[in-house]
Amino acid sequence: MTELAAVWQELYARPDFWGFISIPIVAAVVTWGHVWMAIQMVFYPIDFVGLLPPLLGWQGIIPRKAEKMAGIVVDKTLSKLGSVGDFLTQMNPELIAAYVANAIERRIEEIVDEVMEEHNKVLWQNLPRMVRSRVYNHVREKLPDVMLEMMMEIMAEVDNLVDLRAMVVRQMAADRGLMVRMFREVGSKEFKFIVNISFWIGLGFGFVQMGLFYFVPAHWLLPLYAAVLGLVTNWVALAMVFRPLNPVKLGPWKIQGVFLKRQVEVAEKFAELSANEILTIGRITREIITGKHAARTRLIVKRHLMPILESPVARATMQVALGAEAYAAMRTTVADKSADLALDPMEDERFNKDRAKVLQGKLAERIRALSSAEFQDMLRPAFQEDEWILLVLGAVTGLAAGTAQLLLGFQ
Repeated sequence: MTELAAVWQELYARPDFWGFISIPIVAAVVTWGHVWMAIQMVFYPIDFVGLLPPLLGWQGIIPRKAEKMAGIVVDKTLSKLGSVGDFLTQMNPELIAAYVANAIERRIEEIVDEVMEEHNKVLWQNLPRMVRSRVYNHVREKLPDVMLEMMMEIMAEVDNLVDLRAMVVRQMAADRGLMVRMFREVGSKEFKFIVNISFWIGLGFGFVQMGLFYFVPAHWLLPLYAAVLGLVTNWVALAMVFRPLNPVKLGPWKIQGVFLKRQVEVAEKFAELSANEILTIGRITREIITGKHAARTRLIVKRHLMPILESPVARATMQVALGAEAYAAMRTTVADKSADLALDPMEDERFNKDRAKVLQGKLAERIRALSSAEFQDMLRPAFQEDEWILLVLGAVTGLAAGTAQLLLGFQ
């Protein structure tokens, strides 16, 4: 006790006493502040703010690299969970195909009128109702079964019709906020942990800094210590999220990266977002019909629809109404419109949510089965490539704080 009292008296007698004993508190507060700022800079702003992109200004790391991040999500995660065909299989392709066929059947007259009027509106509208009804009834009789067969073939071929990576990358490029929300929601507890633990890490390193300054009291070293502290605390905080990769027994405790410990919980959230935002029936259908393999899709559509349009009933009625040349052009129009018409029922919000529930459960099950190394790739790529920015930010902020502390408390 006598020795402690003597040390206290020595410290109290220092002219820079208040500055000296404030080192750990300042370190803790500054560390918390720059770690919080670093996390915000990962996500925000979503759009570039500044004068001269990308030099004079800032855009969040994730929205700035949304396309690249989306590619990583597909390569490291979604591709390991299954193909587009696998996802559709989980959502019951027979039910999906029947849903589309029924939705189109309800609009038969509207569809036929639209196609026929596009080629000869006056003649079609002036045909007797009985003649038009023959066309409606013929199409109504044949189309549902044909559409069902067509949709089943498209879904069987879906892996050749959909480029999953291109689909997701294009979606994220168009909605950078979705990628931000995805990473924030999946890693919400980890980001809170990083910010909260940074105060205590900063406090601990602050005592180390105080000890170093006590034995080497060169004032110019204070900003240097603070800069190193800022860099190291950011590195430690990030490392604690992903390391150790597998559980390590330390006495009565098991230690593992905090993100990895939450694999079961994260699986549910990632599966929910993927099923409801990315792998929806509507988005997959849009890619099938309008994506880079759309021409192949339309060939399948034409192959199924041509027998209806070339049947004796259709040919006799439609050629009379349109003429041979317009009838030939109309067949191509019908095939193109039929492909586009499949989009409407597939983008029904209630239907998408209903199918998403089925897929969500299957995705969560597969994510829970991932190894620790595969699982960490769901979030780790958001930091890895640009981690140095966060470390440099910690060092620069620490340097500035150390300089300010030197000027205010050590004169």
